[in-house]
Amino acid sequence: MITPRALEVLEFNPVRAALAERASTTMGRELALALMPSTDAYAVRTMLEQLEDALVGANLHLGGVTDVRGVLNKLTQGQLVGAPELLEVAYTLEAAMTLRRSIAQHSLGPLMHVADKIGQHTILTRNILEKLNRDGSVRDDASPKLRQLRRRLEPLRSQIRDSLTRIMERNGEYLQDKIITIRRDRYVIPVRSSFENQVPGIVVDSSASQQTVFIEPASVVPLNNELARTVIEEEQEVARILLELTRMVADEPNLWETIRAVAELDLIAAKAALTKDWGLARPENNPEGDFELIDVKHPLIENCVPNSFRLDQRRRLLLITGPNMGGKTVTLKSLGLAVAMYQSGLYVRAYSAKLPIVEDILCDVGDGQNLMESLSTFAAHLKNLSAILERAKAGTLVLIDELGSGTDPSEGAALSQAMIEQLLAQGARGIITSHLSPLKIFAADRQDVVNASMGFDVAELRPTYKLTIGAPGRSYALAIARRLGFPNSTVTRAETILGPEGLQVEKLLESLERERKTLEADATAARIAKDLAEREQKELRTKLDQLEQQKNQVLLETQAKADSIYRDAMEQVRQMKNRARDDLTERPKVMQELRELRAAAQAERPQISAVQREPEALRAGANVEVPSYGTNGKILELRGDDVLVQMGLLKVTLKRRDVKLKQQNGISVKAATGGVYVSASNFAKELNLRGAHVEEAIEEVRNFITEAQALREGQIRILHGKGEGILRRVVRDYLKTDKRISSYSDANPNEGGHGVTVANIRV
Repeated sequence: MITPRALEVLEFNPVRAALAERASTTMGRELALALMPSTDAYAVRTMLEQLEDALVGANLHLGGVTDVRGVLNKLTQGQLVGAPELLEVAYTLEAAMTLRRSIAQHSLGPLMHVADKIGQHTILTRNILEKLNRDGSVRDDASPKLRQLRRRLEPLRSQIRDSLTRIMERNGEYLQDKIITIRRDRYVIPVRSSFENQVPGIVVDSSASQQTVFIEPASVVPLNNELARTVIEEEQEVARILLELTRMVADEPNLWETIRAVAELDLIAAKAALTKDWGLARPENNPEGDFELIDVKHPLIENCVPNSFRLDQRRRLLLITGPNMGGKTVTLKSLGLAVAMYQSGLYVRAYSAKLPIVEDILCDVGDGQNLMESLSTFAAHLKNLSAILERAKAGTLVLIDELGSGTDPSEGAALSQAMIEQLLAQGARGIITSHLSPLKIFAADRQDVVNASMGFDVAELRPTYKLTIGAPGRSYALAIARRLGFPNSTVTRAETILGPEGLQVEKLLESLERERKTLEADATAARIAKDLAEREQKELRTKLDQLEQQKNQVLLETQAKADSIYRDAMEQVRQMKNRARDDLTERPKVMQELRELRAAAQAERPQISAVQREPEALRAGANVEVPSYGTNGKILELRGDDVLVQMGLLKVTLKRRDVKLKQQNGISVKAATGGVYVSASNFAKELNLRGAHVEEAIEEVRNFITEAQALREGQIRILHGKGEGILRRVVRDYLKTDKRISSYSDANPNEGGHGVTVANIRV
């Protein structure tokens, strides 16, 4: 299991906090803050599929949901709850059931596994909402007895007020104020203390100054008593109703399952919101154990420079070197966070990511010194590294920052190399950062350890945060010192102390860096040239396509013109034949003119290729499209206006107008009166209205007819289904009023019958 300590080091807690901010309920926030990565591949895949469903399928709207766990706990302990709390339960359950229906309607499938845990609480919610008002009071019609009691209360109060009003009119001189008030739940009138005995009745209360006494006149005592008894009965009936509703909630099955499902859906909705806000991408599982990240970024750093790297069977450890503050730790944490987020069912901040399911993330990041335990930085690192060596194995991810720091460089390098060898022997993979030059040489001699470095711009004295794979990093200490104006003699002395080997390593690294930059520049130039060539090739292809279309258009227009000329010529021929028949002396002359005219017309008529011109008519053996069935077929036999078509194993007799020759090269060529008509449209001749509302259906039919007429389609099919016949009636009522429709009728029984209306369009 991935430890909380590792997640804390990797800054996973801020990710959980950001997730909690996007939750709608306290239950969802608690789940977000307690989110832990899973090492179960099936669980991880399920969480990612649910998140994808929330992003592109169902809309998880949790309006109306509140945290009612406190109410349910009271019920578990046998406590009575009030009307407002019962209303909270009802509103939450109603919102949960609405959410379930929404998911069932729009979900792609994965979220239904969670939504199915939401129970059917319709009877409970109906009982609560029918007996309680929104302000938390019990409705008058919650029970027949309560209705009867409340109907008695207002007349009683009115009778009491009327009696008291008459008493005040008779005893006005004894009153402090001419008002009716309530003291100790009884209607009374205020009388001056000095006239207390002038108004017969019971003294119920007195003012603070003792100047006024509140007297319940004797004549209204029975009415007040009756009112009090009625109020008590009403309160008892209200208590009985609330107790009944409380027991119903307590006895309702699957309540806790519903609440937990809602909390889980809230967490998924928060994940979807975080994905959109941070621009995260779905990672793919790599069961081979390889890590492949392209343009990965630290999700908590704005304007973070993206980097790409890969760890596989051959390259198992990445050794990143380079200057301080260059981005080594950020790159290391980016990998760890990507793995933790992926295994928590979250998308990651990368262009693309392929990640395995790791059993543990072993981290040694940051200064672990502890003054209370007398641990120095180096001792704290050694303690962590020892624990890592004990737990590292195949299937674990190791992330170690500044390996070998805090002690003598030579001994630190030796210890670090030994540790890396042990990690490799135990099958672990991961990233290690360091400043130690011997480790760079060690990595260069091994195939399973890859040198990498973080870029640094010496001229600008700032890091580029760009990761370079295959080249060790430089410390740039001496170069930076010279750039900052450090005394030249001091820098020269430092180079002498560093020794020939150190200078040789620095010069070698500098040479490698120059060569890498040259290669990168050459690669960039080659990529630009390739992109330019591809763009020019695409433009040329587009121009060729346009020229081909223009050529076809010109040929077709020419063909249409030639057909018109040819028809005119044939009309002249017909007239000549009539003249020769009427006047025998003209016959030789007419026949000669006829031969010359026909020869000239045939010579001037251009020919087009078979690709551009359709065969003259349907024929046996021709491949045709059958739009009403949405498939292709082959003509077996022509029967007058009917054709017998073979569609797979099915033989169907259709009208000639219901089939058309199969398109060739995306161009359908139709023989038409007056020439040739070309349609490049993929217009479907059938409109499916099943499930549509009436207003929506009329609008769809109107647009469908407009498009069909524009494309010169003579006949269309409107699929409305049989059902109760409402859509069929509405569609036909509209077709009666549309002047573009010449006629309509039911389809043939084998083509839909009463469930399909076939309409003919005036073209």
